[in-house]
This record gives sequence, C-alpha cells and structure tokens, in this order.
Amino acid sequence: MPDYPDIFRIRQTFERPVVGDIAAEVEAQLSSLSLGNKIQPGQTVAITAGSRGIANIHLVVKGIVDHVKSLGGSPFIVPAMGSHGGGTPEGQQGIIEGYGITEDFCGCPIMASMETIIVCEAAEGFPVHFDKHASEADHVIVCGRVKPHTNFFGDIQSGLMKMMLIGLGKHNGAKIYHRAIKDYEFGQIVRSVGREVLAKCSVVAGLAIVENAYDETGKLQAVAPENFEEEEKELLALARSWLPRLPFEQIDLLLIDQIGKNISGTGFDTNVVGRKDGYHKSGPKEIPQTRLIGMRGLTEETHGNGCGVGNVEFSLTRAIDQVDLKITRINCLTGGEAAGAAIPIHYPTDREVLDSALPLIGLTDSGNAKLMWIQDTLHVSELECSVAYLDEAREKDNLEIIVEPRPLPLDENGMLPEVNSLG
Repeated sequence: MPDYPDIFRIRQTFERPVVGDIAAEVEAQLSSLSLGNKIQPGQTVAITAGSRGIANIHLVVKGIVDHVKSLGGSPFIVPAMGSHGGGTPEGQQGIIEGYGITEDFCGCPIMASMETIIVCEAAEGFPVHFDKHASEADHVIVCGRVKPHTNFFGDIQSGLMKMMLIGLGKHNGAKIYHRAIKDYEFGQIVRSVGREVLAKCSVVAGLAIVENAYDETGKLQAVAPENFEEEEKELLALARSWLPRLPFEQIDLLLIDQIGKNISGTGFDTNVVGRKDGYHKSGPKEIPQTRLIGMRGLTEETHGNGCGVGNVEFSLTRAIDQVDLKITRINCLTGGEAAGAAIPIHYPTDREVLDSALPLIGLTDSGNAKLMWIQDTLHVSELECSVAYLDEAREKDNLEIIVEPRPLPLDENGMLPEVNSLG
C-alpha cells in the first residue's frame, strides 16, 4: 500500500470585480440600447435561459423580463439548450427552474419545447434550426455567459453566438452543428449559423455575463445584434483573464469532489485543470500539466447528467451510481464526444482510488506526490494541496497558507470528507 502525502490548505487571491446590484445593472445596460425604439407595446419577446449554473442567473433573467415589461412588451422565457435535460421540454424546464428561473419569480411564462423551425440552409450545406416558440416571438433577447470553451479554440467560444447556435438550435440543431464542426472549424460554424440567425430571427439584443474567479457576476454588458461578434471577442479576452486557476503547474493527482453540467459543459472546466488540448492527458503547452484525475461525485443540479465522466481516470463508485446513463449518452452523442460518457475505473472508497492511482505517477514516491483536492472547477479560491507544494506555496505572494500540513483525513471506512468541510 502506498504512503499518502500530508496536505495543507491554501487560499488564492484573484482579481475580484463584482456587480453589486444585479437588477439595476441589467436595467442600465439594456436601457443603453434604447430598445423602446424597436419593442412596441404588446409585442412578444423571447428571452433565453441556458443550462449552466451561472451566478445570479435568475436575477439577470428577471431583470430582462422587467425591462421588457417596462417597454410594454410581453416577455416569455425559452429554455435554450441542446440536449440537456434528457432532450425533453420537461427536463429542460426543470433545469432552469432549479436555478430559480420560475414563472412565479420572473413574472412571465416559460415556454419549453424541443420543436424547431428550419430558418434556412447554411453556406456549408446543413439546415439552420431555431426554437419554435422563439421563432414566433416578435423579438428575441439572447442572454448567456461569455467564457473560454472547454473543447474549442478561437476568438469566439462560449457566449451569445454559441447560444444562438446550440441553445436556440435545441437538440435538432445541436446534433447537426456538432457534426458540421467535425468537418469545419468551430469558429466557421458558429459564425455561419450565428449570422443567419441574426439576419432572419428577430434578435433585438444580447446580454452578456462575465464571471470573476470566485463564481460571481463580474460584468454585465448589453450588446446590439450587429455588434455580437466584435464585442464577444473583447469579452472573451476579459473572461479568460478572470478565469480561476490552480496555483501550481504540475499535478500528479487531482481530486474533484463534484462535476456537473451546471459547473461546465464537460462536467469540469478543462481550461482550469489542463485537459482542453488532450484527452486523458494535458496538451504540451497547457498549464497545469495534470497526470490523473479522480472524481468523487456529481452535483445535484446536473440531474444525473454525467457528461465528462469519460475524461477522468478514477472515480468513486457512488459517483458512477449517480449517473443517468440515458441522459448522459444523449448529451455526449449530441455533442459528438462519445468518449465523454465512458465509465472510468471506480472503487467504493477513496482509499482504493488513492491506492490504485498513486503508483501510476511515475518514479516519484507516493508520499511526495503532487496532489490537489478541490470542490469543483468554479470554486478554487481555497483548496487542499500536498506537502510537495509547501515550499513553493510559501514563496507565492498570491497564496496564503490557512491550515498547516496534517495527514490526509481518511476515516475508518477509507473515505474522505468533502473538501470544504476542512476549511
């Protein structure tokens, strides 16, 4: 049996811009677009709500609803996601309601459907799909978070353009777009579809959200449709600079308490853990370089969607038991990543995971392993690290050691607690 490294707890300091009054900022941003010149009293306005667990998303969506009402418009909310929620209207409405986006709270109807219309044919030769309810509205407001994508590269990644592609394309659109991305660059497809939607589908505005490294609302920006592409490039650069990061460049074993679709499209943010450019290994230029990942559970908000389980090497059996295989397979196959639903090696206890993983880190003695342990990739301001990092941690100005080294807290059953209980 391998030795286990002692661990200590650190706190990282990141830049922390915060929007203090969400409702007031949504109102101010949307007012800057003078939408009253376009939205006439009595006209219907579809507002998108996606599947990510975005900070304050219920307040942001309600703020959009309230602004539309102030103009005399008639708003409704459309769950805008590809195959999430099992690819059913009820599943997708359940996801956004779980984030607090309910009819009672927002004060308007939720209109959930998997039905789409075909807007036109893209230049690349495939149909452009658009949510049926949104297509029947007089106007559409696209709301979404801008951030680096977990798989794709380029100057436009996750954001308003992708929301028009995958979110409003629903399951029908997501399937064909992900197929097209196999033959063309992501940037080409997102621009091709996005431009068609902007030209033909009555998009009147966008509201972009950028989060800081603490999973907080760092910036809200209203965007006119004609400026989606250019402004999203700038917002992506900002989002990348605010992205949470792990504190050291080499990781032998990363333990993650929870993964889920509310955390990231791939369950955990590959940009944070160094797995965007390689499958089961880090790309040559990625930081950190992560050898092995151990998953300990799924979030409640992911509703059994274990998309991304195939990207880890080890798991607790309880985490695999939480996976709804049907939902997970639908999502991974729709996204063109069948391996994302593959089941990793799993064991009933953390001790067995450690005993199997630590001998695979190379010639390094397991007691000197570079181990990190996090809640999830949205919350890395505090984390546990093994003593192999201790000297380096003491030299970094942005790190504070808040708990000195002590043994890895395995109980008599070979289980670890949740990492947040150790703070």
